[in-house]
Amino acid sequence: MEEENQTGVVYFHFHPFSTDPAVARLIFVALLLLFLGSLVGNITIGLTIWRDHSLHTPMYFFLFVLAMLEIGYSTNIAPLTLASVLSMGQMLISLPACRTQMFFFVLLGGSDCVLLAVMAYDRYVAICHPLHYKLIVSWQLCGQMTLGSLGLGFLLSLPLTILNCRLPFCGHNEIYHFFCDMPAVMRLACADTHVYEAVVYAIGVAAVAVPFLLICLSYSCIMATLLRMNSAKGKHRAFSTCSSHLIVVLLQYGSCTLIYLRPRSSYSPEEGRAVSVVYTFFSPLLNPLIYSIRNQEVTDAVRRLSARMCWFRKPEIFLARKNIAQTRRSSMI
Repeated sequence: MEEENQTGVVYFHFHPFSTDPAVARLIFVALLLLFLGSLVGNITIGLTIWRDHSLHTPMYFFLFVLAMLEIGYSTNIAPLTLASVLSMGQMLISLPACRTQMFFFVLLGGSDCVLLAVMAYDRYVAICHPLHYKLIVSWQLCGQMTLGSLGLGFLLSLPLTILNCRLPFCGHNEIYHFFCDMPAVMRLACADTHVYEAVVYAIGVAAVAVPFLLICLSYSCIMATLLRMNSAKGKHRAFSTCSSHLIVVLLQYGSCTLIYLRPRSSYSPEEGRAVSVVYTFFSPLLNPLIYSIRNQEVTDAVRRLSARMCWFRKPEIFLARKNIAQTRRSSMI
């Protein structure tokens, strides 16, 4: 507080997961592994789609954008969280830095939610209108919908940032969370926050409820089409791609609903932190795993990319194998 009075800058610190150094180190290692796993998984998915021309289709383009959003989303949250866990809540973060993290959190998280609705629309057109798919979902439309997702994410984050800049803070500056989440930070404001809570709720509805309703509408049409489909192979292929997307949607929207679309009277800080771990650490890790395990095309493309990378790293091994194979063929002749 002395530093705050001297500089005029408000500082926060996060409530520690544990004050036991051994437990804190264990939590740090677990979160670090989740963060590194999400980075490796999403970079692999993004690089595979970028390098493999067979995946240059709208569906995989949106998956590429989703992977890039997840990378930005993770790197916005995880480093600060890991530093706080390692310091057991002693690390300080200034109010401007906290506002910056909130801005990018809402920007990337909101864009992520809108993009999932765009991906549902892509699947709807592909399954319900396959003959007109290339005509409807053109590359121009893909670019427009991607930019629209980012634009809507920005429009959602901007009013929250402006509102947060108007909140006064004084006294107790411990955020009962592991990152600067709007509900947790708002609880520390020394002013009436009912108007701010209403705005946050309205933005939560716009970012979560509206896209989710559009996803439900898309999948209702998809299910009706699948029930009329006679080809068992076509049903299996459509179900495989749609189920991967649905699992990601349930993880993302289910967690966000528990945090942002519930009355404040029923909000529990401990429950909020536990649920937030799911969509900030587990979801970015599970998304590439779900899409790669349940999608044979992505799995095959990852294998081809791995084989090419191994060839570039160890060409002498492949040359030796080639020479052995040629020697065998010569001896057989």
